[in-house]
Amino acid sequence: MTTAACACGARPGDGEHAVAVDPEIKRSVLTRLRRIEGQIRGLQKMVEEERYCADVLTQVSSVQEALRGVGRAMLHNHLRHCATEAIRSGDDARADAMYDEIMELVYRSVR
Repeated sequence: MTTAACACGARPGDGEHAVAVDPEIKRSVLTRLRRIEGQIRGLQKMVEEERYCADVLTQVSSVQEALRGVGRAMLHNHLRHCATEAIRSGDDARADAMYDEIMELVYRSVR
């Protein structure tokens, strides 16, 4: 089975990396993910303690919004670096693959 490569040239699972990751986005995303990790532990505790369902659901919504924020930041980085590099590369096939990838990412984010 072959793994699809990112249109920027990175191939999932083979040790490749993004073209670039903005240091500020990386710092911000890692901070958000650590906060989300704490929120998840809090949710586990709420369920263990049989807290009121509406309170648990409110916290679930909060975690989902935080994850959406991480996704937006990573999409921003992908567009700024990976997509820009692929589209400007002069390689029509690579640019077309990136356009397809962007469409798929946008489609997944609006579901």
